Amino acid sequence: MANRPKRLGLCLLAGFCTLVISLECKIQSASAREIETQAGSERVVSQKREVHKRIANANALVSTEASIESKPAPQSPRRPGSGLAKGPYYVDFRARTAASWGHAFVWFGKTSEREVEVAGLTPAGDTLPYVLGHLTWVPSETGASYGDLDPQYLTASYRVYLNEPDAKRVFAYIKKLQASSLVWNAETSNCTSFIGSIANFMGLKVPFHLKRPENYVNSLKQMNGGRQMVQLTSEQ
Repeated sequence: MANRPKRLGLCLLAGFCTLVISLECKIQSASAREIETQAGSERVVSQKREVHKRIANANALVSTEASIESKPAPQSPRRPGSGLAKGPYYVDFRARTAASWGHAFVWFGKTSEREVEVAGLTPAGDTLPYVLGHLTWVPSETGASYGDLDPQYLTASYRVYLNEPDAKRVFAYIKKLQASSLVWNAETSNCTSFIGSIANFMGLKVPFHLKRPENYVNSLKQMNGGRQMVQLTSEQ
């Protein structure tokens, strides 16, 4: 009988320990679930943030692309007349060899035709040498002279194209210049000044006329950046 209370006490102690262990397991399990639930919530929040971040980045990219597309494309700098199609008419500033000094003149016409017209200022008969400063006023000729149509004598060339309305005006000016150029002088009214008047009427920059014809034509081309198309203004 004396051992019965002792066994009862041991049983109660064992049951209490079992209860304590069970409670601890439940508490640990609940804590683990809470921790897992919290970690899961944090992952969800992190994923949502990442999704929002990607959406924001995508929207920013789309907005940037739309802004770029809405702006006009930058235009590359162009020389005057360089972006225009070549016209069907032309004026070709040319230089060739001659007795001593050389000769400058123009070809003009239509690109689809083989026939060309020639204009240039020379002493009458083209018999006097081109020596600057040693000739007085002499009768002149303004048409083609010997060698103007022969390519083997050519030393320089600068061709400029025109549309039909402008070509009519330029060709009429050349005819007028031919009719009014009655005399020739090496220093003031010579072959380079003659073609320079035509170039000036067309709106081109013109070099000083006291140059050798070859140098004059090359300078004319260089000063105008080699532009190949000319459009006259209303003032010309």
